[in-house]
Amino acid sequence: MAAEDRLEDDELARRLREAHRRVRMLPASEKARLARRYLAICDLAKRDPERASARLEAFLSALDTPRNDENTLGD
Repeated sequence: MAAEDRLEDDELARRLREAHRRVRMLPASEKARLARRYLAICDLAKRDPERASARLEAFLSALDTPRNDENTLGD
């Protein structure tokens, strides 16, 4: 593994830890759905770190965006 790859992996790991902290602090009504999504990203990170990084970025953006109580398709 090249040193540059290791730095990218460390950055991904740091961002995954931050996402974990944020999910853990959510109310129970939101936590289950977002925890499943987070775990899917963690699983993807084992096989395809670049794609996992992109999905993690979208996930963190979704955490920053307030969600309506309505049920949306695709969640």
